[in-house]
Amino acid sequence: MRTFTRILVAALVFAAVAWLPDLLGSSGATGASSDLGLARLLAQGSVLAFAIAFAGGVLTSLTPCVYPLIPITVSVFGARKAAGRRQAVALSALYVLGIAAMYSALGVGAALTGKAFGSATQSPWVLGAVALVFAAMAASMFGAFELQLPGAWQARLSQVGGAGYAGAFAMGLVAGVIAAPCTGPVLAAALTYVATRGSALYGFGIMFTYALGVGLLFFVLGVSSISLPKSGAWMDAVKSAFGVALLAAAGIFLKDAFPALKPLFLATRGAALAAAAAAGLGVLLGALSGSFHAPPAERLTKALGVALVVLGVVYAAGAGNARRAAAEARAPFPWEHDEPAALARARAEGRPVIIDFWADWCAACQELDHLAWADPRVREEAKRFVTLKVDGSTDDPAFEAAYKKYAVVGMPTVVLIDGKGRELPDRVTAAIGAEQMLSKLRGVDQACGRAAGPLACVARW
Repeated sequence: MRTFTRILVAALVFAAVAWLPDLLGSSGATGASSDLGLARLLAQGSVLAFAIAFAGGVLTSLTPCVYPLIPITVSVFGARKAAGRRQAVALSALYVLGIAAMYSALGVGAALTGKAFGSATQSPWVLGAVALVFAAMAASMFGAFELQLPGAWQARLSQVGGAGYAGAFAMGLVAGVIAAPCTGPVLAAALTYVATRGSALYGFGIMFTYALGVGLLFFVLGVSSISLPKSGAWMDAVKSAFGVALLAAAGIFLKDAFPALKPLFLATRGAALAAAAAAGLGVLLGALSGSFHAPPAERLTKALGVALVVLGVVYAAGAGNARRAAAEARAPFPWEHDEPAALARARAEGRPVIIDFWADWCAACQELDHLAWADPRVREEAKRFVTLKVDGSTDDPAFEAAYKKYAVVGMPTVVLIDGKGRELPDRVTAAIGAEQMLSKLRGVDQACGRAAGPLACVARW
């Protein structure tokens, strides 16, 4: 990379990282903010539920939490060196089928166990495992190894279509695990209904359809990746950029998995500029242009550059979250934290209830706090409710009991109960905005009069 180009890229990286805390501090929802009517269609037994599940999967694939899969997908098919368009299509299809197999297992498991367990994919342990996968893929981008099966496995699998096909399916399974924490409202509605209905076949079908929607983007990427350059300085720079992006994604996952790191991130403008300066310096040192196969001095310089860019991006993301938390701390929401006591008071006073299932490692939960609960109009409307926040940040038996009682799939989940003790079937399972939350809160008293189906208006007292 020429000096002028490197300076230009460093300036762009500086600007992007400096802007990141502002973006995260005031961002809107990152994906579809409703279940697209899937819960209602499932309750009615409509075949349109499958079309909605597919559409929800496509929308999920366009959310930022799925972006790190893009370099993984490109690297998988670049490493396969497909001989032609037909082979690229076959490899891409097997990759998507691997994603679908992983999601279908979630549906079958939910149906057989009667438990909706989506939030397990957002636990610190799972986030840590995903971070390790990202780090391993980043190492592949930097040339540590090629994305292929061991030689002994290749020899055996060559008799059934080649290591490339088996490897593509296996990588699809891994991609399904990585994408699983992106449990949007459509997936939440599907898993909740499947767990209630208990049909393994139905669970497989609806989740398989949803996963095909998630995999559509990656099928297109896989088919088109055959036309990308396979070597040369340009491709080496792209692979380095992918590697840095994957390491940054791993760092952000680890940051969210360990809440004890929060105090390290400052909300000040100076902290954001320092993070941006570190990232820009990392580019100048060769994070995107050097090689780990060069002489030791160049390898050391590149490693330092990569570390600075990754640390800059991760710190800027943490600073954005800190900025948002500081704004919300200036006007705290009056949450209660004892579920039995809150329900008892609501029952005695005939008041509706808001139950917000939350965890401090759940990024979407914090986004919901910022978008909805921090809004003055929502706060005013919520005054007539008993407001309860159930915190899943630690292994609290009270949380586990509430989680099981309400068959929660993932977080965030907001359960609404009317003044007669009936739970509304329309849950909030995404980081929706203030206007949508206001609409839901204002419609609580009339919702059960219009609801129908097996999931409608369960009695909670």
